[in-house]
Amino acid sequence: MAAAAATAAAKGNGGGGGRAGAGDASGTRKKKGPGPLATAYLVIYNVVMTAGWLVIAVGLVRAYLAKGSYHSLYYSIEKPLKFFQTGALLEVGIVPSSVVLTSFQVMSRVFLIWAVTHSVKEVQTEDSVLLFVIAWTITEIIRYSFYTFSLLNHLPYLIKWARYTLFIVLYPMGVSGELLTIYAALPFVRQAGLYSISLPNKYNFSFDYYAFLILIMISYIPLFPQLYFHMIHQRRKVLSHTEEHKKFE
Repeated sequence: MAAAAATAAAKGNGGGGGRAGAGDASGTRKKKGPGPLATAYLVIYNVVMTAGWLVIAVGLVRAYLAKGSYHSLYYSIEKPLKFFQTGALLEVGIVPSSVVLTSFQVMSRVFLIWAVTHSVKEVQTEDSVLLFVIAWTITEIIRYSFYTFSLLNHLPYLIKWARYTLFIVLYPMGVSGELLTIYAALPFVRQAGLYSISLPNKYNFSFDYYAFLILIMISYIPLFPQLYFHMIHQRRKVLSHTEEHKKFE
């Protein structure tokens, strides 16, 4: 859930796609760059992740062409989506950004995949799932390509421009899909009592997963504008710097 990381991201993340990634050099302070072995690992990781999200993109297109409809395309890419989105957990501890920030941002998406979409089977046919899957897929292909070329010191301007421009449409699209999916899951969560713990019990503890999901949805209201405008600011700073650099070449 992209909006969940807004406050932390606005403090230190370089923006563009909403969260840090392997090889991101957008922090306010940059110490030494990674050594040769670390760089090789990061390049391989980012290439694999780029390829993985391309597989998801191709899977969506092939399923659409085969079915002639965009409904229920989730099932055609469910396994690779779960694998590569969960695989982003490997970024924790290897990126220049805060471990806490990276963990929080990665886990928010993993939560949506496993604790909402996977756990509530009824929402998997919702068009809102396709909405956030498409937004994530395009964003991640661009993001991991950006990190790969950056690590190789050969970043095409087109990728840089896409990284800091397409979020203008993709981020609201992804957030809308996330919110609508959580909303669609609420009746089924309440009916089944999914992941809820009621009293009395030996731990003297209760948890209402239905209320928890509502709180998550409410958190988007103050957090989404904060992150979105932070990303707009980052776009102006990065792309204007690029244009100035070109003038002096």
